[in-house]
Amino acid sequence: MQGGSVSSLTPVVREIQAKSVLSKSQIYPYTLNPYVGCSHACTYCYARFMKRVTGHTEPWGMFVDVKVNAADLLEVEALRKRRDRVWVSGVCDPYQPLEAQYGLTRRCLEILSRHGWPVTIQTRSPLVLRDLDIIATAQDFEVGFSVTTSDDSIRRIFEPCAPPVGERIAALDELHRAGIRTFAMIAPMLPGSEDLAEELAGSVDSILADTMNYGYAAGVYRAHGLERAMTAEFYREAKRRLAEGCEKHGIAFRAIC
Repeated sequence: MQGGSVSSLTPVVREIQAKSVLSKSQIYPYTLNPYVGCSHACTYCYARFMKRVTGHTEPWGMFVDVKVNAADLLEVEALRKRRDRVWVSGVCDPYQPLEAQYGLTRRCLEILSRHGWPVTIQTRSPLVLRDLDIIATAQDFEVGFSVTTSDDSIRRIFEPCAPPVGERIAALDELHRAGIRTFAMIAPMLPGSEDLAEELAGSVDSILADTMNYGYAAGVYRAHGLERAMTAEFYREAKRRLAEGCEKHGIAFRAIC
């Protein structure tokens, strides 16, 4: 279970030379993004702002720039910069389908592990299991999955090219059983998110929930008659049910909403 079943959209791919690879982040001290863009094409993704920076004219999800020199840069920066936690990744999925071809995330994790850097991996893809050998032996690595709903029909609406929900939860379970610290990020809280504590019980140490509604997917909600899922009432009820489920199963829970 390393690839996941996704839709067949083919992005425009460019190989580029980056100038640096470890960037300051508002979430963690550093973020590392081996790719620009993400072919998972999630309709709500906040990283769409990257189009304004990069000048891409393709629709979000239909372009990926591959930083082919990412590992070479990291070899230098990991020694030169002050060691602190690295978020892999902040504005792309480090295990989107192209990672199976390029292996940039794996090479970067090898370097960070060798130099003793703490790492938080965040993905939607079971491809992360390919790198279990690195993650399990690293000094301080943790893995989180973005899981926004327990209903795969909702996932197909909002995350058309991302792996199915069941495959993500199964991957979390395998990581957790391997002794790796795991978490789920429920952001945005889509319909079906309120039931996720039950689905994730025994597979995660913690759950973080956030409305994270930037408006990008407002038309998608309307097109499918899901406007109520954007209301404060929906968020309050989903948060309440998540908190109750987490308390029942002994899962640490935090909501940013």
